[in-house]
Amino acid sequence: MVFQSPSLLPWLTIEENIAIGFKIRHENIPENYIQEIIELVGLKGFEKAKPSQLSGGMLQRAAIARSIVDLPKLLLMDEPFSALDALTRLKMQQELVKIWQKTKVTVLFVTHDIDEAVTLANRILVMTPRPGKILRDIRIDLD
Repeated sequence: MVFQSPSLLPWLTIEENIAIGFKIRHENIPENYIQEIIELVGLKGFEKAKPSQLSGGMLQRAAIARSIVDLPKLLLMDEPFSALDALTRLKMQQELVKIWQKTKVTVLFVTHDIDEAVTLANRILVMTPRPGKILRDIRIDLD
């Protein structure tokens, strides 16, 4: 799950934050695996940085890395780019597409931004206000 705010542990390095699931489960981390994930999300060179040393976009990339490190079948994203400036948001959308192309993980992405939904999705579910029900199911057939 990737939340609106990255929710990284501030006392850990980016590398440690990404590997936290392995540590909690007392599992061995495959050699060079965390480095591969760090490179996938574009954070090479920032492995030893603390969250306070990174930009908002970099923090979200670290949060995405932490979420995909276990190779989930489903990645839940709750407005992960809503707090970012327009240029960083666009870059993160492009990065997410690249990550999806490499991992093929199914992504359930919540957004209030129609442009973002059309840019990222191949299917959009429009929901009603409370109680939330599916109002429309729209297929997006764009490259």
